[in-house]
Amino acid sequence: MTPPLKPLPMLIGGRVLTTQQAAPGSKAASDYSAQWPGAYYRAAFKGSAVFFGVGTNNEILHILVDGQPTPPLSKPEPGEYAIDGLSEGPHTISVLVATESQSAPNHFGGFAIPLREKALAVPQRPRQIEFIGDSHTVGYGNTSPRHQCTQEEIWALTDDTQAFGAMTAAHYNADYQVNAISGRGVVRNYNGFKGDTLLEAYPYTLLDHKQPYQDAAWKPGVIVIALGTNDFSTALNPGEPWKTRDELHADYEAHYERFLAQLRARNHDARIIVWATDVANGEVEAEAQKVVDHQRSAGDQHVTFLPINGLSFSACDGHPSLSDDAAISDKLIHRIDAEEPLWP
Repeated sequence: MTPPLKPLPMLIGGRVLTTQQAAPGSKAASDYSAQWPGAYYRAAFKGSAVFFGVGTNNEILHILVDGQPTPPLSKPEPGEYAIDGLSEGPHTISVLVATESQSAPNHFGGFAIPLREKALAVPQRPRQIEFIGDSHTVGYGNTSPRHQCTQEEIWALTDDTQAFGAMTAAHYNADYQVNAISGRGVVRNYNGFKGDTLLEAYPYTLLDHKQPYQDAAWKPGVIVIALGTNDFSTALNPGEPWKTRDELHADYEAHYERFLAQLRARNHDARIIVWATDVANGEVEAEAQKVVDHQRSAGDQHVTFLPINGLSFSACDGHPSLSDDAAISDKLIHRIDAEEPLWP
């Protein structure tokens, strides 16, 4: 039987919409809904048990207690979950969303502890990094040992907590956001499919365009961007806005440069790293390099281009594998160190 509980304060990572009402399917007082990848929740307490609420969802949750993994929850039933039987004393708990959820937000109900226990301050992370991109940044199917995957396998084998973003952030003990959507581009989505481009979705907390994202405390010292694979990896189809590849290039460059300028206006001192691979016969890399060159010529010397080649692309649908994620992270760390971000 669940004892009387009190809310446990927590720190939130990623873009999360907080409302003062119960999460759908949960008894918690507040609802925390997230749709961008990489959301996570952290808390600390002194005691032997902790509870958390889960609302409606289509996700895999990774749970860490004192930094050690417990069995993950795959599509957990809405309700209250307990981690008990811990040694009496101080503990930390983290709940991390591993999967991508384009169709609808996932709902979290926060943490709670028995009345006799004590809330502790959550260890703060002094640095912030933002990762912007597409499926390569999401970690699409990255734990798969093969190319061919069903849609259900892609969902189950996607693990953002093991992708290069989380890996790089952990190296710097940084909080992070993963603002990425599989299949989306700067001006063109994969094979020209209809839907928001990444740039159209980016301003919002969720993917429904209802709540513009605003957080005065979010001031990343480093912003890492990889966009263009979906713009250029397929041939143009009849009926698309661009008649020629040159027209697509010009539109991509103009929109990407405007996006970088907007990021700079909001993040004056951030080091911005644009990276790309040599997929699409080098078209992505060439176009991304051109965008960065234009920005640097316009006076922004803290935006740089990083080519990352030699990846295996051995995961689902030819996406980066876990070893590729490690290689990307290693190259990013070397570049970040060289750029000397203005952070603690």
